[in-house]
Amino acid sequence: MPPETVEVRRSSRRRRTVSAYRDGDKTIVLLPAWLSGEDADEWVSRMLDRLAAKERRRRPTDEALLERAKELSARYLGGKPDPVSVRWVDNQQHRWGSCTPENGTIRISTRLKGLPEWVINYVIIHELVHLLVPSHGPQFWALVEQYPKAERARGFLEGFSAAANTAPEEC
Repeated sequence: MPPETVEVRRSSRRRRTVSAYRDGDKTIVLLPAWLSGEDADEWVSRMLDRLAAKERRRRPTDEALLERAKELSARYLGGKPDPVSVRWVDNQQHRWGSCTPENGTIRISTRLKGLPEWVINYVIIHELVHLLVPSHGPQFWALVEQYPKAERARGFLEGFSAAANTAPEEC
């Protein structure tokens, strides 16, 4: 991977704050003009670390997704559903997630990356419950509702779909 391109912009109008953002393949760091070179270097390093940490949180790995599913299963479903794998997939354009109860695999749409954690948690729980109950009957929904933000997350996903001018989607 090539080294990161960093552009430092100093401003006399900027008094106290430091910020950074990605712009394509480079990172822009905004600094007050009065910062010394050494302080500026420290702030650039700090902001690059913050951006990297934020991006890791927003783009969890498949391994982190599996660990998260196991934690959610234990916390809200008594650990009964035990997925073999949970992974991100790019090929789900009309579902937020899917599962195969026969082999314990769960797939989560990459379209969810960057959404609030509690929304992704809801989709994971929805799919975990399908490992126990394949249909969307009363028993299924009773288990899903053990997640305290289930109704709120469903509303969020419906609004998200509406904002994107698409029909509401299923998990």
